[in-house]
Amino acid sequence: MKFNSKIFLSIVAMLLLIGLALVITNKPNTSTDQNQQKVEIIDGIQYITINAGGGYFPRVTQAEAGIPTKLIVKTNGVFDCSAALTIRSINYQKVLPQTGEEVIDIGTPVAGVPFTGTCSMGMYSFVINFS
Repeated sequence: MKFNSKIFLSIVAMLLLIGLALVITNKPNTSTDQNQQKVEIIDGIQYITINAGGGYFPRVTQAEAGIPTKLIVKTNGVFDCSAALTIRSINYQKVLPQTGEEVIDIGTPVAGVPFTGTCSMGMYSFVINFS
């Protein structure tokens, strides 16, 4: 059997393209905009926005305690385990829509008690610290 360099180079090029495609499609959504804290108080209710997809962003958020608070979890074409959100402290467990927003009432947080959420596999998490 004779070695054919053209076939070998074609196979190597194809494998490199497949690898590049996998890296691009599995890249976590970590743009600067995604990592910015978004905490707003509107009409006496605090809204905290977390983006889900390739993890949760921002991973750590600072917010005010003692204010009725709602968590907004945004998804945009999410296919990984971060779509399956678990928040044990409020007995919340749900598969989020692939694209959309989920508004979760988390009550009136207490200062010094962190609020955490994780994906179904425990790979990704976020924490909100209240002060």
